[in-house]
Amino acid sequence: MEKYVYKGKNKEELISLALNELGVTLNDVLINESEEKGGLFSGKKIVLEIVKLEDIASLGKKILEDLLKGFNINGNIEKKIREKTISYVIHSDNNNILIGKRGHILESIQTFIKHSINSQVGLYVNILVDIESYKEKQNYYLEKNAKRIARDVTLSKVPVKLDPMNSYERRIVHNAVSKFEYIESVSEGEEPNRCVVIKYKEKDKK
Repeated sequence: MEKYVYKGKNKEELISLALNELGVTLNDVLINESEEKGGLFSGKKIVLEIVKLEDIASLGKKILEDLLKGFNINGNIEKKIREKTISYVIHSDNNNILIGKRGHILESIQTFIKHSINSQVGLYVNILVDIESYKEKQNYYLEKNAKRIARDVTLSKVPVKLDPMNSYERRIVHNAVSKFEYIESVSEGEEPNRCVVIKYKEKDKK
């Protein structure tokens, strides 16, 4: 995977030059900016290290393919890039093995891919991995359940503590109940037992 380095004194001009030479848009790349100290008679230079998201996505797909081989599992991997997020969907005949109990194997795979890519790229890359839309379905039911609980709490005014979740699942719950006027949600506890509590809140008095 190639990294493209541009140096100069004007950031905007450097970015414009890089995008033109690489034939991409700003949404197609990740950019790491740093400074290079100048000499006695020259000032500091801006250093832009640019990586194409398509190259990163291809790297991640290769890592996933090697991982499946390590599991001795045959499968197809779809990759998609949207809003600087790289998504992979794995299709195989051994989905249960790859998902694991409550999705813990799938979470481990995603964590492994994130760490592998981030260490090689040297930049933070948002990565999502799913198995046959497992996460998509789980997220739908999680959001639906959170809204049901929020409606119950609105009527009962009794807080409800949900089961422990990872940070991604907690974010889904927070977003799901955020539009309820009389509801607030907070995360409590320490990992891996951190959970969300859905609470009733009084309307602010004006």
